[in-house]
Amino acid sequence: MNTRQVRDVVILGSTGSIGTQALEVVGARPGLFRVVGLSAGGSNISLLARQVLDFGPAVVGVAQATAVQDLQLALYAEVSRRGWNRGEVKLPKILAGPTASDELAAYGCDIVLNAITGAAGLTATLATLAQGTTLALANKESLVIGGRLVTSAAGDGQIVAVDSEHSAIAQCLRGGRAEEVDRLIVTASGGPFRGMTREQMAGATPEQALAHPTWNMGRVITTNSATLVNKGLEVLEAHLLYGIDLDRVDVVVHPQSMIHSMVQFVDGSTLAQCSPPDMRLPIALALGWPERLPGSARAVDWTKASSWTFEPLDDEAFPAVGLIRRAGKLGGTAPAVVNAANEECVDAFHDRRIGFNAITDIAAAVLSEHTAEHTAEHPGEHTSDQGPAGISAGNVRSTLVSDDDLTLDAVLTADRWARQRAVQLIAGQQE
Repeated sequence: MNTRQVRDVVILGSTGSIGTQALEVVGARPGLFRVVGLSAGGSNISLLARQVLDFGPAVVGVAQATAVQDLQLALYAEVSRRGWNRGEVKLPKILAGPTASDELAAYGCDIVLNAITGAAGLTATLATLAQGTTLALANKESLVIGGRLVTSAAGDGQIVAVDSEHSAIAQCLRGGRAEEVDRLIVTASGGPFRGMTREQMAGATPEQALAHPTWNMGRVITTNSATLVNKGLEVLEAHLLYGIDLDRVDVVVHPQSMIHSMVQFVDGSTLAQCSPPDMRLPIALALGWPERLPGSARAVDWTKASSWTFEPLDDEAFPAVGLIRRAGKLGGTAPAVVNAANEECVDAFHDRRIGFNAITDIAAAVLSEHTAEHTAEHPGEHTSDQGPAGISAGNVRSTLVSDDDLTLDAVLTADRWARQRAVQLIAGQQE
């Protein structure tokens, strides 16, 4: 990339795991990238202040409007700590409120890295695509719940994957033409509960769920990796990103996390991308795409003996992949519903209001309720659905909006309904 102009980068979710590692990648290459905008939720203002002074963005966004004064005070405190004079520091423009990241996404730049956690990243993804800017996508939820809204808004090659699995697939796809692809194989570490039965996981604690054997991630993604919800989302993301039918996207458990995913071709060949687990590699590749950045991460040491193993996914112990695959086949608002319910359940699990297995049980019950009109005599009315753990859906009206009729308002409405319904079912678990 030495012959290319400096790329202006906006990082959304800069204080999270992906955001901080992205800034490491950018900071090590000042001749290649320039940070022009940062956004964060507002829960770690001191870190955001340090990032602002380290990288000098022109604009900063905070989702919590009440955090603006805190950020200003933190900036002045950090300036003093560094021994700088206030007059020498040019403070950035501060955007505040729930649309701050959306506004930043529409800011003039070359790349927007969307590392916001959860469904909250959807509108920023759409704003980036509308601007015509390259989207380095770490927020898989926005693609999963947005579905056709996102894929139809994206230009050819406008979305570049940041997830290690989808980055691996993109690299392997370079090895053949689209018509030569047979299957995509997404690898999974298996998480902290690999090899356990559902009965054994019933008493799992939040601390155990966060003890991921390979990756150091945020609370939501790490918990989703323990339930394998994250892997289900990745299956759906691979389908949407690369146009491969869901039935041709497989999951295999690979505990060592050295092979990040594979592509199987029609002649029986399989290409795999391997490297030690380090998110800086796919982040650097996404920011530099289609070129590789030298020294992004260490390579495999082939002089040392090692064993890499593969196991089939235990769908009975981990039903989340099948659940999300079902939502993906239903399409429309179904993925948004199961994702929203899961996010509420993850919070409830960490608050110790529900057990570990109830996360996917409640998400499944909410999805079944939302899609019940497909089998009910009177569409939209359903009174006696049972989730996988016998969770009653109750008397409600639910409406699945199809892909053909999908709108942003429909997605957001389904998201809100699913959260409310999940909260009700969570409360029922406590009675």
